[in-house]
Amino acid sequence: MHTPARKIRVPDLLLMKERGERIVMLTAYDATMARLFDRAGVDLLLVGDSLGNVILGLDTTIPITMEAMIHHTRAVTRGANRALVVADLPFLSYQVSPEQAIQNAARLFQEGGAAAVKLEGGRPVANTVRRLTEAGLPVMGHVGLTPQHVHYLGGMRQQARSDKAAQELILDALALEDAGAFALVLEAIPDAVAEVVTSRLKIPTIGIGAGPHCNGQVLVSYDALGLFDSFVPPFVKQYAQLGQMVLRAAQNYANDVREGVFPKGAVAGRDRAPVLATL
Repeated sequence: MHTPARKIRVPDLLLMKERGERIVMLTAYDATMARLFDRAGVDLLLVGDSLGNVILGLDTTIPITMEAMIHHTRAVTRGANRALVVADLPFLSYQVSPEQAIQNAARLFQEGGAAAVKLEGGRPVANTVRRLTEAGLPVMGHVGLTPQHVHYLGGMRQQARSDKAAQELILDALALEDAGAFALVLEAIPDAVAEVVTSRLKIPTIGIGAGPHCNGQVLVSYDALGLFDSFVPPFVKQYAQLGQMVLRAAQNYANDVREGVFPKGAVAGRDRAPVLATL
């Protein structure tokens, strides 16, 4: 297992693209999982607003607040030593004005300990990205399927399927790079479109449901580990079935308690310690 001890920094990602090294990214929401992923050699940990789905049981990411993002980012940064921690700016925390975006991003850095923030959208948010990066705040972009816009998009479906839509996405990607984004997430777009974007950009692309031509890949960790079974996107590869393992373990524990097997030798009405006489 290759786990370099040196901390990953934003400039390292551009060097990884130039060297042809694949970038590995997973979502994390707590210190324990962050520590495990960090030890596994994952390069970036994304504190995604997907926590609304896999942690809080919400149907969309839209209700997630800044307070929730700060809370989980703080936990993840406690568990990460090598990995670069990126935190999502939640819905309507950056769209009102660049000043609002700077204030909220600053909270994720100062209170949450994040090393970078991610926001969704193309050319409409390019000026905000520029203002953030001019203030010295590293920004990762996100185009294609943008879950915060699920109602506008009409559902969680593949984007950039027509030639016109693909051209618009390429222009969005170029605008974000020009605005100073250090990397770009490409979500749920055709492989061929992702390949063109990746070849056109100097900054690295990180795909999720965007095929093999991106410079790196990201998955929601609960999907990859088989912990979230309400819906599994078709592009996800499940590397474990931890949900079933946890279910069996909890069932075994419950049976042992009910049958008096745990704690060892425990039987109702027996094994009571004698009452010590007091002087």
